[in-house]
Amino acid sequence: MKRTALRRITAATMVVGLGIGLAGCGGGDGGNGASGTIGTADNPVEIAVWGWEPTLKQATATFEKENPNIKVKVTNVGSAVQTITSLQNAINAGSGAPDVAQFEYHALPQFALAGSLSDLSDKGAKDYADFYTPGTWSQVNINGGIYGLPMDSGPTALFYNKEVFDAAGVTEPPKTWDEYYEAAKKIKALGGGHYITADTGSEGSYTMLASLIWAAGGRPYEIKDAENVSITLTSDPAVKKVADFWQKMIDEGLINTQINSWSDEWNRGLGDGTIASLNYGAWMSANLLASASQASGKFRVATIPQWDASAKPSNGEAGGSTLAILASSKKQEAAWKYIDFVNHERDGINARVDNGAFPADHETLKSDDFLKGSAKLTDYFGGQEYNKVLAQASDEVSEGFSYMPFSAHAMSIYGDSLGPAYRGQKTLSQALADFQKALTDYGRDQGFTVTN
Repeated sequence: MKRTALRRITAATMVVGLGIGLAGCGGGDGGNGASGTIGTADNPVEIAVWGWEPTLKQATATFEKENPNIKVKVTNVGSAVQTITSLQNAINAGSGAPDVAQFEYHALPQFALAGSLSDLSDKGAKDYADFYTPGTWSQVNINGGIYGLPMDSGPTALFYNKEVFDAAGVTEPPKTWDEYYEAAKKIKALGGGHYITADTGSEGSYTMLASLIWAAGGRPYEIKDAENVSITLTSDPAVKKVADFWQKMIDEGLINTQINSWSDEWNRGLGDGTIASLNYGAWMSANLLASASQASGKFRVATIPQWDASAKPSNGEAGGSTLAILASSKKQEAAWKYIDFVNHERDGINARVDNGAFPADHETLKSDDFLKGSAKLTDYFGGQEYNKVLAQASDEVSEGFSYMPFSAHAMSIYGDSLGPAYRGQKTLSQALADFQKALTDYGRDQGFTVTN
């Protein structure tokens, strides 16, 4: 893509006035720790890290104990969306960007293709392909480079309230989407405002729908190179399959289309069982414990329904994040040492997983300690060995799915594009066509060649 277009794609979604001080937050040499140096115990280099994930605190403390020559200042500048916005502000300003930043996987291509991130291939990352799960590793490999190390993952799973399912006569979690449809009818028949799930087509549903399309074999986005992108939401057969099914669920009133994801009402519905299940990333376990505690002992976990029970199981990822190094950092060696420790070395990974992160590497997913799970979550899931199910869900994630290089913008307009379909103002197919057109127009305006 042309340099002018690269500038425009970051400027177009920049939001000024978040009240976050950017100057002096990293990037410069700070008097020590220039590229190629990592400080000494007497004169440690300091690197700046932006991230929202709470387990970074424990991982960073462990890192500093083992690396007294490097000090790490972790700053939580807000949510994942706020982090992206703040980074765009700093990059556009030409100063104030950190050395390391956390990104959701879907946001990584935008910054990688714009030249804002360091390619980690020659730092050692090219040897890590077999270490990480295929789904997460494919998300950090962009246009021939490696632009982050997987930090955590979000293989999609079905979290369901067994008490409600049993009351409706659904004695086993649905193994196919046809069974899911039949279960939805039985749960609706309970009355009392019970639904199998809630979905309004809001921004919070963006990664959920993408994960279901991913699991169905859909590949509606393709980054061909730094200038060429394809968006095929209207012609991808898997997208049509998912949209047609979800349309049937909407038409028959089998989904609660009034309650937005992540709202207080949504948490209450999960807690009292009126929202009886959800298809979300594996990290949802801890969120349920925190936000729907009154359902403790009632929830269980299953792998998501399949379109064909006789075929090899297929799954997608919903969420998850990576740590990347900003190209502007003058402390590349220290920054690499940090993300390598946090995301690749055993002590760093254990510090995060032991405090609730869902792993992105094969070794942890197979370890006895992880599979045993935490006592609190085991109780929450009624004594189920829940991590064994989630590890299976991770094994079933298929490769080859990618997001667009402007997913931050896609998320921002998702609700406006898809929401009307949940209110009966248009069909999902029509809404996806509108979404595709809006994304195509935006991409071309940013300098991409976009094909459909």
